Amino acid sequence: MTEDGRIFREAWIAGVRKHFPGEPQPGYVVPWEDTPAWERASAAAVFEQVRGFVAVSAGTTAKLTREQKGRFVATCWIARIHKHIADPEPGYVADWDELPEWQRETDADIFEAIERRV
Repeated sequence: MTEDGRIFREAWIAGVRKHFPGEPQPGYVVPWEDTPAWERASAAAVFEQVRGFVAVSAGTTAKLTREQKGRFVATCWIARIHKHIADPEPGYVADWDELPEWQRETDADIFEAIERRV
């Protein structure tokens, strides 16, 4: 499970570096080893949710749009935020349409990275 979380985190960091306009905040690209435990557990959990979704869909998730893939990751992540943070900042639990483009693109990249692994 740790490896799954690491794959998720590496896809996040790669997406941030690719899509973030300018220099990202240091917390966005902190290495796996320095990531808080709740975030590592959440990364592994969302990886499992995507893996399960791809499996029960018999691989037909390849037909989803990038937006649909990204929305799935974002929604799973929001649920994890609510699990670990009693009163999260609104930006942490923002709906898809409220997320910045770089984050939407990064979430879609994460889904596709997991999809390739499955």
